[in-house]
Amino acid sequence: MPTLETRAHSLLFIRHAKAGDRSRWQGTDDLRPLDHAGRRQANGLVTQLAEFPVDRLVTSPSLRCVQTLVPLAAARRIAIEPVDALLEGVAAEFALALIDRLALAGGAALCTHGDVIEAVLAELRTRHIPLDGPSAAKKGSTWILELDRGEIAGGQYMAPPED
Repeated sequence: MPTLETRAHSLLFIRHAKAGDRSRWQGTDDLRPLDHAGRRQANGLVTQLAEFPVDRLVTSPSLRCVQTLVPLAAARRIAIEPVDALLEGVAAEFALALIDRLALAGGAALCTHGDVIEAVLAELRTRHIPLDGPSAAKKGSTWILELDRGEIAGGQYMAPPED
């Protein structure tokens, strides 16, 4: 687990919580909501991430990502900022450009999709940035991206809260 000093200089990179089955969803996938387990995971993030300073909540506009951050936004009294750079299917370079901008200030939590997280982690590994955890993130999990002078210096995986 990161130290309090590391926590003060980190970004939280969250995979959205559990949503209903994609193949059974009738509507537009961007409107697929969290399921019951996902809502419990989203609520669990409030406690799990309590020790991390967060000034901004940035998310994919997809409903399941926004809903993942709603309890955290309510607890911290912070607005949720939807950005297309975190949408499912977006190239890693766009997500990384956003992460790089947010890293200058630190204290942000970003919520996105599994494919975006995997692509970003793959790119960070090509940059030889040490990452302690799996290449695939479970739904509701968080990658703690440790910062040094506004640059990603390492990352540590945090399993999702119990649902």
